Amino acid sequence: MRHAPTSPTAPEPGYGRPAALLTLLGSGLSNQTGAAIGSLAFPVLGPLGVVAVRQYVAALALLAVARPPLRSFTGHQWWPVLLLALVFGTMNLSLYTAIDRIGLGLAVTLEFLGPLAIALSAARRRIDACCALVAAAGVVTLMRPQPSADYLGMGLGLLAAVCWASYILLNRTVGRRVPGAQGSAAAAAVSALMFLPVGVALALRNPPTPTALGYAVAAGVLASAVPYLADMFTLRRVPAAAFGLFMSVNPVLAGLVGWVVLGQNLGWVEWAAVGAVVAANTLSVLTSAPRSRR
Repeated sequence: MRHAPTSPTAPEPGYGRPAALLTLLGSGLSNQTGAAIGSLAFPVLGPLGVVAVRQYVAALALLAVARPPLRSFTGHQWWPVLLLALVFGTMNLSLYTAIDRIGLGLAVTLEFLGPLAIALSAARRRIDACCALVAAAGVVTLMRPQPSADYLGMGLGLLAAVCWASYILLNRTVGRRVPGAQGSAAAAAVSALMFLPVGVALALRNPPTPTALGYAVAAGVLASAVPYLADMFTLRRVPAAAFGLFMSVNPVLAGLVGWVVLGQNLGWVEWAAVGAVVAANTLSVLTSAPRSRR
């Protein structure tokens, strides 16, 4: 999962467009590679420990970039920030636990239904209804009954999707009340504080090995810090439609990274289901792009 973009400025026409598109691709690979590397620490830290370390790294990166004046926040600004922090932590914990149970590709595909649902819910076109049906068919295929099905893992993936959708909506509220990325940075800091007792307790009960800790830190850097900074660069140089189109490739990247890094092979049925979800988002973005340019 990555941070939702906050208040993007208008793209700079033509300037740096190829570099921005390459950055988007690299950001997606970084995000999924970070999640895969973080999962290598599960045997020692568990998903909870990895998420705790990731929250610390995300908070440090965002605080360094945004430098929010926390003492000057009003109650009107704080309550959506606190909700955002709660959703942020729940989203990452449910996603990483789902990755532990059902694998990276399937977990990320289910999580991706969150932003896809947000995009389709505001649409009133027949093509968007068709996209929703295609995505629903992909989900039904992924969650079809079979002896090895892990429904708890799938449920956690869907919980991550609900959290991501909530995160997007809350980010809009925070963006209206707190300038720039200061709200997201404050939420990351609060989320890190929420996970601090968890991290301390886990470290005291089962001291992490340097290797496991390195994997968790790498997950925080690659899956939080790098994508966030990449988004800040690309949103100034590419239209929102192009950004959404490249975001839709993440489930495919997750499946490929899961196969290469973790040896998690998806069957052709699972790949078809992933492709259906990706195709639904791609079709929705491409067909809405001409209208958005008017």
